[in-house]
Amino acid sequence: MRNVFGVDIGGSGIKGAPVDLDRGDLTRERHKVLTPQPATPDGVAGCVAEVVGHFGWSGPVGITFPGVVTANTIRTAANVATEWVGVDAARLLGDRLGGLPVTVLNDADAAGVAEMRFGAGRGRKGSVVLLTFGTGIGSALFTGGRLVPNTELGHLELHGHDAEKHASTKVKEDEGLSWQHWAHRVQKYLAHVEMLFSPELFIIGGGVSRKAEKFLPLIKGIKAEVVPAELQNNAGIVGAAMVAAGG
Repeated sequence: MRNVFGVDIGGSGIKGAPVDLDRGDLTRERHKVLTPQPATPDGVAGCVAEVVGHFGWSGPVGITFPGVVTANTIRTAANVATEWVGVDAARLLGDRLGGLPVTVLNDADAAGVAEMRFGAGRGRKGSVVLLTFGTGIGSALFTGGRLVPNTELGHLELHGHDAEKHASTKVKEDEGLSWQHWAHRVQKYLAHVEMLFSPELFIIGGGVSRKAEKFLPLIKGIKAEVVPAELQNNAGIVGAAMVAAGG
């Protein structure tokens, strides 16, 4: 059994657990803390240390981040403090974790890697788009089984605004939208992404994937297959651990 630790940093919560890389599953129940507000580098680093320390972990750690990440450096930060931009996150978080080896990547990319290996994307070689609905909308694009990193399709313009300002789970909650009304917004967003990329499969992830039966049947007119993420909201943790272990 190969175990690596995965941490998923979100706009509202930071969660993590050891991951069995052979099964693509958590070896223990995940530990979650609330994301500090504002979500500054120092505040988030402290929370990550709390999550990892909860398990007494002392090995490699993969960590997701809600923004563009290149070579462990943060390039955008839409739903956390802008002070993150330009930060070498692997160095910052590694120092907070007592020198443990750390790998940092985009949160939706991590979820997509996990779903393509262990979940709804297994064996799919065409174009696949995973979308995570939460505080914002994250995306992971795969073609021929290979990831195109940092697509950030939640920031596509829809009705004059970032799509995530129109169709994220947070917007559903903030505006008190019914499942029917929210599904209609998601449908328009999927149609826009489909027009641009013509995927054969959409995988819908994030915490809302646990309630897929409430909204997926309401989404009509999309040519691609639309399915919920099989790893649900653990996909980011599993994918982060996979990448930290070398893929």
